[in-house]
Amino acid sequence: MADAVKGSRTGRAFDRAVLQRYADWLAVAVAVTLPWSTSISQILIVLWLVALIPTLDVAVVRRELQSPAGALPVLLWLVALVGMLWANGPWTERLVGLGGFHKLLVIPLLLAQFRRSGRGWMVLYGFLASCCVLLITSYAGWGLSIRIGGKDPGMPVKDYIAQSSEFLICIFALLAFAFESGRARRWILAAAAALLALLFLANILTISTGRTALVVVPLLLLLLGFRLLGWKGVVAASVAAATIAAIAWTASPFLRGRIEGTLADMRGYQASEEQAHSAIRLVLWTKAFGFVAAAPLAGHGTGSIRDQYRAAATGAGTTAKAFNNPHNQILAVAIQLGMLGVAVLMAMWVAHLALFRGGGLLAWIGVVIVLQNIVSSLFNSHLSDSFHGWLYVFGFGVVGGMMLRERTRARPQAKAAGAS
Repeated sequence: MADAVKGSRTGRAFDRAVLQRYADWLAVAVAVTLPWSTSISQILIVLWLVALIPTLDVAVVRRELQSPAGALPVLLWLVALVGMLWANGPWTERLVGLGGFHKLLVIPLLLAQFRRSGRGWMVLYGFLASCCVLLITSYAGWGLSIRIGGKDPGMPVKDYIAQSSEFLICIFALLAFAFESGRARRWILAAAAALLALLFLANILTISTGRTALVVVPLLLLLLGFRLLGWKGVVAASVAAATIAAIAWTASPFLRGRIEGTLADMRGYQASEEQAHSAIRLVLWTKAFGFVAAAPLAGHGTGSIRDQYRAAATGAGTTAKAFNNPHNQILAVAIQLGMLGVAVLMAMWVAHLALFRGGGLLAWIGVVIVLQNIVSSLFNSHLSDSFHGWLYVFGFGVVGGMMLRERTRARPQAKAAGAS
């Protein structure tokens, strides 16, 4: 009898270990496919959940839910769930609105998985390798003027916003890695990483230029300089940013066109909202501020964005359309959940940044992922969007779990050193 019980326990342990490996490699597969296909990556996410959930016990999940980094995403989802009760639109729109928050529930699971698993770096390597293949494909399509699905040359999949977001993460991870390799006198590795980072940056500046990227790149460059070399690094980063900007402005007609188009959009909006076809964000933001002012505390309810724009549609052109996205994550939450939801969103971002305090390459990658999402969310509703939302959730969840794993392993070593 005892042998049977022992064998049963051994079998369950073996099954859990096998499922853990499957879950780890499915997470790698999600990272590899995410730059190419959101639909395939979502299928893999479902399979990953099927493999992962049986390996987690209540105590493991509770531990992550007791931390701000794991609890606040779930709290934001709960506020959105309750927020459906005071929305005025049809229940289909309320459910669609809640759907934009579902992915946040995955964050504690990822933290738990990669606090335990040692395969987090495989996920990051898989994402980088996939982006490298995308980079090569982009340059090839751009050089040969190949259009896929009516998109501009150099955009083999998705759009310039998605491509530049992926490449931004790669750029600043590679730059930090190059600096660390240089400190260790691994000059060939440092030069290769720096060159690859420059190729990603050149792609953004010449092929996949996004307005958001033009804001994020200087900010992260200054922060990286300060993180590595203090105020001397800020000066060096400022010089580097000015040099890159001057070269890019001279060499990239596409970049000049993007900036000049933005200035023209601003002038067109100031002349007439109805003529501001390209400056659509300015129209959306102006109306969104009015929606928030009408219900500042708890908002208009989950899924109410389209209903609000529908009620405010007037005239012709841009102002007559019923949008479901204000192209700003803070406004998207504020319209639906008011300042209550915004407070939870801000607290979540702060908690996620706080998880990566300290030095090291892994902490820096986490900072890049969170800051890139915060800044880009000023111009887009990226947490609510499918691709960008999953990019953030998986990026933060994996790297955050890896940070927790490092700290968990470092505590016994620190205690042992103190005892000796």
